[in-house]
Amino acid sequence: MSKTYNKFNFHKHTFCVFKEVPVIDIEHLKLNHKSNSGSTYYFTEAGVYRVSNHWGRAANCRWRLQSDSKLVNQRVKVGYANWTDFYPNNEQENLFYVEVNWETNEVTFQHKFNPNYNGKAQLRNASETAKTIRTLNEVLATDNWAKYLNFNDINELRKEIVQQLVTSNASFIEIKRNYSV
Repeated sequence: MSKTYNKFNFHKHTFCVFKEVPVIDIEHLKLNHKSNSGSTYYFTEAGVYRVSNHWGRAANCRWRLQSDSKLVNQRVKVGYANWTDFYPNNEQENLFYVEVNWETNEVTFQHKFNPNYNGKAQLRNASETAKTIRTLNEVLATDNWAKYLNFNDINELRKEIVQQLVTSNASFIEIKRNYSV
């Protein structure tokens, strides 16, 4: 049974991906809350608007802003999320999985209760997820990790290793052993 979130509990140990919306969306709304860090919140029946210049970790929450801009944490942005977009968050449970966007070579994490989760990606706790993301970024952005490996095409090798890192709990060292010279 999943927890129902609302204006009274959405800020307590939750994960959420807000979608960036234009400022005009909140012009008619009444401000409901201003946090100590300066973020403002506007509540509706269906969800919440957050106006902030910082996204990621917010107190005991992990809130990300889905935006076309790379400057998410340097400018004030308006994000919106439905109450159904909030999921429980804690540091110990295996709640997160990693996604790789091959078009942009960007690595992100999602929550297991996300309706797009297909059950194939390995679930991890917060620290293991962060560690896997660092490794994936290394594999996607550099070639040094492949120096002593046996392969014909670095891009094919990269895809194979990324796939294994996403879908298994094998360590990067264990995966690389399969390709050793």
